[in-house]
Amino acid sequence: MRFDPWNPDFVAFPYDAYAELRREAPVGFFEPTGQWLVARHADVNALLRDRRLGRTYLHVATHEEFGRLSPPEFQEPWWRVNNAGMLDLEPPEHTRLRRLVSRAFTPRMVESLRPRVKEIAGGLVDAFVAQGGGDLIAEVAEPLPVTVIAEMLGVPESDRGLLRPWSADMCGMFELNPSLEAQHAAVRAATEFAGYLRGLAAERRGDPGDDLISALAQIEELTEDELVGTCVLLLNAGHEATVNVTGNGWWALFRNPGELARLRADHSLLPTAIEELMRWDTPLQMFERWVLEDIEIGGVAIPKGVEVALLFGSANRDPEVFVEPDRLDLGRADNPHISFGAGIHFCLGAPLARIELAESFGALLTKAPAMELVKEPVWKPGYVIRGLESLEVAI
Repeated sequence: MRFDPWNPDFVAFPYDAYAELRREAPVGFFEPTGQWLVARHADVNALLRDRRLGRTYLHVATHEEFGRLSPPEFQEPWWRVNNAGMLDLEPPEHTRLRRLVSRAFTPRMVESLRPRVKEIAGGLVDAFVAQGGGDLIAEVAEPLPVTVIAEMLGVPESDRGLLRPWSADMCGMFELNPSLEAQHAAVRAATEFAGYLRGLAAERRGDPGDDLISALAQIEELTEDELVGTCVLLLNAGHEATVNVTGNGWWALFRNPGELARLRADHSLLPTAIEELMRWDTPLQMFERWVLEDIEIGGVAIPKGVEVALLFGSANRDPEVFVEPDRLDLGRADNPHISFGAGIHFCLGAPLARIELAESFGALLTKAPAMELVKEPVWKPGYVIRGLESLEVAI
């Protein structure tokens, strides 16, 4: 099967197509999206660190100067939020914003959250076991990271049900050639999400609490747009990947019963197991960068002004880097996967995500040791942010 990100069969299993790309066209132009696909680990890893590429080009040129069309006017609310978050900024703005936000993600601060994460995960799994199972994604995978990041930010418990739908709709814009319906849904979500956060920040300026929104609201050099963009990024990135690693990971374990039995027999494998599950079925399959000056990738000339699509899912199965890459090995010691990215945009929340995954998987292994799949799951239609619709299990 060729690279076809709108084909459900490809989304369900893109790895044969990736192997073909790595062999025959490791750097190749994909006409439907106007992007250059990059499939090999060495190239993807190097380009993530290459300052001749950027998540944006607006720090060096206008849309017109860069030979691109301005986004449609109706999309402005979405871009206003997205472009104010550090993921889509480049230095010096990125450096300043990441420095401010990283104060909340020091190793000590993140590790101090472990008891609370363990408590939340344990409570969710206890309730899940008591009802005899159900949809693992809706009942455990989603509420854990949403609760953790919402508590960090200080989102009231009564409002947390708003977050996941807003996030899902906003993230629809990251898919390849999103439909007009998806674009409008993303704009609506961005408008509502931003309005909600502006109101919350205004409250906390006058009556600060012990939470991240209160802390950010007191920082004078942070604009309101940057505060909103940062909070949206933390909420979206802070749970989308973790949800999908949990769902994809358990589905991977059910498909590899020998490795699942190995993990059930030896919970000390959990740290390497989590890294391997992130590698074997990567939650973020593609990460895009703009080419800011003419470059060469693997002997292929890539001109300034185009976009490269770095195929994380392919890089994480590259036999040049991983021994038997298609085999799930929960004890894999040498595992330089790039599921969290690399370079200046390396995922700020990676340590927190690892804690959430360790506590979630650990609680399920301990409290539901015989958990089994009820029916084969279906993949969501999205390719870039790739996850399951649901995962029905019995305890």
